[in-house]
Amino acid sequence: MITALLVDDEKKNSVVLMEMLKRYCPSVTVLGTATNITEARAQMEQLRPQLVFLDIQMPGGSGFDLLDSLSKHSVEVIFVTAYDSYLLQAIRYSALDYILKPVNLEELIAAVHRATQRISQHQAQDQLSLLQHNIQHPEQVQKIAIPVKEGYLIILVRDIIRLQAHRGYTEIFHANGKSHLISRNIKEYEEMLPEALFCRIHAAHLVNVDYIKVYHRGRGGYVELNNGDTIEVAARRKEHLLSRFGF
Repeated sequence: MITALLVDDEKKNSVVLMEMLKRYCPSVTVLGTATNITEARAQMEQLRPQLVFLDIQMPGGSGFDLLDSLSKHSVEVIFVTAYDSYLLQAIRYSALDYILKPVNLEELIAAVHRATQRISQHQAQDQLSLLQHNIQHPEQVQKIAIPVKEGYLIILVRDIIRLQAHRGYTEIFHANGKSHLISRNIKEYEEMLPEALFCRIHAAHLVNVDYIKVYHRGRGGYVELNNGDTIEVAARRKEHLLSRFGF
């Protein structure tokens, strides 16, 4: 059983979310609700929930103002927002979950499942600290958190050589020679990672252009990377790749 706190300035939103959790996520028990940051801090101290559903936009403050308290209590968080903004990019980089309003049932169930796994595995809260940094320095977002067995691995974006799709999973290849298989699809990473650095050259491959050493001609051709990997280029993506190098 997972205990939760709902933080939203509109009570009706909390009521709807509470009903959805009760019906479709019975493993979650809602201990209380809060409509502002002050109430939320007090409720967290009193109730000590394991999971917080946190609205980002609230009068007189932001849900991000609670990050210090969340880190202090090692609480898992699922952000809830009506806006798809640059803040969501920071959340993605930090390997945290968010759901958009109006809440989609499938997204809610998936987010709760991931949060439950993190809670049961006692995973570290390093991603909250990373999120704080990414929000405070959006122009300096250089690190990304990826989930691993022990918790979260914080790596430099520039050290990612390439990513490869595997039936809904993504394998991330690091400059140190290691790779990690992540339960997220490659499309999510394509949207998350900086377009100036990464190029989708094939349905299954997203490549850091800084690691491309040679392009070999062909219908689509293929690229040779600095680490020796060779990756096929889809014919329909060839022009886009070559345009990155001024051709």
